[in-house]
This record gives sequence, C-alpha cells and structure tokens, in this order.
Amino acid sequence: MNLDDEALAGFTGEARLFPLPNLVLFPHVVQPLHIFEPRYRQLTADALSGDRLIAMALFQPGWEEHPEAPPELHPVACLGRITAHRRLEDGRFIPLLRGLSRLRLREELPTDRLYRIARAELMPDVTAVAVDEIRKMRRRLRDLIMPRFEGTESEREQLRELFDGEAPLPELCDNLCFHLPLTLARKIELLSEADVTVRVRGLLAALEAFAAAPRLAHRWPAQFSEN
Repeated sequence: MNLDDEALAGFTGEARLFPLPNLVLFPHVVQPLHIFEPRYRQLTADALSGDRLIAMALFQPGWEEHPEAPPELHPVACLGRITAHRRLEDGRFIPLLRGLSRLRLREELPTDRLYRIARAELMPDVTAVAVDEIRKMRRRLRDLIMPRFEGTESEREQLRELFDGEAPLPELCDNLCFHLPLTLARKIELLSEADVTVRVRGLLAALEAFAAAPRLAHRWPAQFSEN
C-alpha cells in the first residue's frame, strides 16, 4: 500500500475545506499552492501535523453578489494529500497537493478553527468498460488533442508520454480534464462524474466542440494557484 492509498484508507470522513473561485483539482494531478491567508495557514499547519489531507472545493456561481457571506460550494470536491511543502519565514506555505479522490460534501460542521470543515464521503471510480473500448477512447483523445496543441516541445513531449505511457484511462482522463482549457462549469461537471466511461465521453464531447475553435495554446502543466 502506497502513501496515497494509506491516506485514503485513513480518511475519517471529515474534510478540511480549501475553497477557491477558479480552480478545480482532479485526482492524479499535482498542484502547487501559495498559502498566505491566516485561515489557510492554519488549515495547512493542521493538515501537516495530521493526515496531510485537504479538500479543494469550488465556489458556486453567484458568490460575488454576497461577498460578506461564506460562499456556497459545489457538492463535489477533490480530496488531496500534501506530498511536499516549504514554509517561508513569514509563515506562508508553498505545498504540493496531489489529488487522490473525488469527494461528496454532505454537510458543513461547526468548528472553532478559522477554516471550514465538512462531513464528506469518498467517490471511487466506477469502471465497467471493455479493453477495446478503452483503446478506442485513448486514440480518440489523442487524435483530438495532439494536432491542436501549441505548447513548447517539452510540453508536447510530456503530453505524448501521457498518451503513450501506461497510465490507466481514469488517470489520463483526469489529467486532461485538469490541464485543458475547459470552462469551470465543464470541469466541475467532469469532476462530479464517478463513472469513467461517462466522464471520458463527456471530455470527448467537449473536445469535439473545439473543432471550430482556436488551437489549444495552453501551458502544460498548470501553474501556481493562490488562495
């Protein structure tokens, strides 16, 4: 059992929430963060002294209209584990968060901490697809993406390795969902889908809609996200 599996096996059902308005984390993805607000410094310190788990959640649309209230959150988040971190002299943190699992938020819990906490349950992948269908999906994803990707040669090589490597279809799909320039609404829709086949078909539909759109001039991998 690796560290990620151990973290999931030990998940208590109570998730520390790190909500953002513009980032949807997916399983199998590593995202660097810049933690500077006091509440999220506390959250990060608590995670590091405990199970190292943080749930990345997305604000519901319309949060800007009520800036005085805690934003409503989408009911599906991504549970991640801090795999490495650096603490700066002024108390800020630079952690690397690796997505582990989809997470359904059931209810927020009262707390004396500065950050929000929710009762939540893991959403394991549902996979029931034939090997031939998996191959067809991988080929279709590659055919839709590679000719239109305008990153650097190094970024193109990373993308080729993702398609040509041995990454399982769920990992491939989640990496693409995270890195490609999809709308936040589409990303959270794909994060909310536990059925891998439905998820891949949803991603394919989004990519096919790019047919008449500009080429995918997009950085790979993603850059820093700040709280």
